[in-house]
Amino acid sequence: MYIHSNLDAVGFNPNTVLSIGTFDGVHKGHAVILNRLNEIASSLEFARSLIITFDPHPQIVLKNPDKPEIQLLTTIYERLNLFYKMKISDTAVVNFTKEFSNTNPEEFVKYLYEKVGIHTLLIGHDHAFGKDRTGNEELLTKLSQEYKFAIEKIPAFDMEGEKISSTKIRTALLSGDLNTALSMLGYEYSLLGNVVSGDGRGRTLGIPTANVVPLDENKLLPKNGVYFVSSEINGTRYYGMANIGVRPTFVETDKPILEVHFFDFNHYIYDHKISITFHNFLREEQKFPTLDLFLSQLSEDRNMCYELLDKRLSHAS
Repeated sequence: MYIHSNLDAVGFNPNTVLSIGTFDGVHKGHAVILNRLNEIASSLEFARSLIITFDPHPQIVLKNPDKPEIQLLTTIYERLNLFYKMKISDTAVVNFTKEFSNTNPEEFVKYLYEKVGIHTLLIGHDHAFGKDRTGNEELLTKLSQEYKFAIEKIPAFDMEGEKISSTKIRTALLSGDLNTALSMLGYEYSLLGNVVSGDGRGRTLGIPTANVVPLDENKLLPKNGVYFVSSEINGTRYYGMANIGVRPTFVETDKPILEVHFFDFNHYIYDHKISITFHNFLREEQKFPTLDLFLSQLSEDRNMCYELLDKRLSHAS
């Protein structure tokens, strides 16, 4: 996949099949659009499938004081990796600014038609872009007739009668409902972060943990609690249990911290970047009155993780 840092670098190809959007999560609904892009492009000679996406996320730049700050399902690097896996041939990453948000949608489409090329433009069921989101289906249909390119609307992807959206996936993750998130995403949720040094309490208790700080401060942390997780480190998949929370049994923190204890693991990974994949939500974070009760619960958590691991490996074999 060719990655372009701006639209000027894309170059012109009249047989460009493209779609425009943030595509946060690159979920099953997005996959329908991506697959259709490739399907149309493969039916044309010398064609390409092109995604135009934005970084930072528009809602980060255009903060709404009446709404909570956006929490990302995918960073730009994760999105690009998912586009690559979906076999998209080109992606242009537009630096989203307040100035860009005021772009006239008619001028933007004219630029794309003349400088990038448009054979077919695919839009989602609620597609809108440009100043005040006036680049809607009605305007795009008018412009497609003027410039002689095709426009195709992809309906919302329904799963058991419910429309999939990035917002619904965020809600599922923030409630600890990994199964629903998985069914909508089409893959297990993960988080890429740096391993930083902590207070060393876990090691003194015989349960050394890796403190993982997300690379992007806007990346969504799932609900506070204990999880069965895994990570690929130096080519080997290691399983473990993770806690997201404020550590109320010890010294309560201001913000949630992600701590991971890997099973059968004895490697130095401070200052390493690792990706944590969340498999199962085990329980809510708790405050324990004594250290013995805390350690007893951790033993139960570990046993539950081993049971889940056995099931996972048996299904894979």
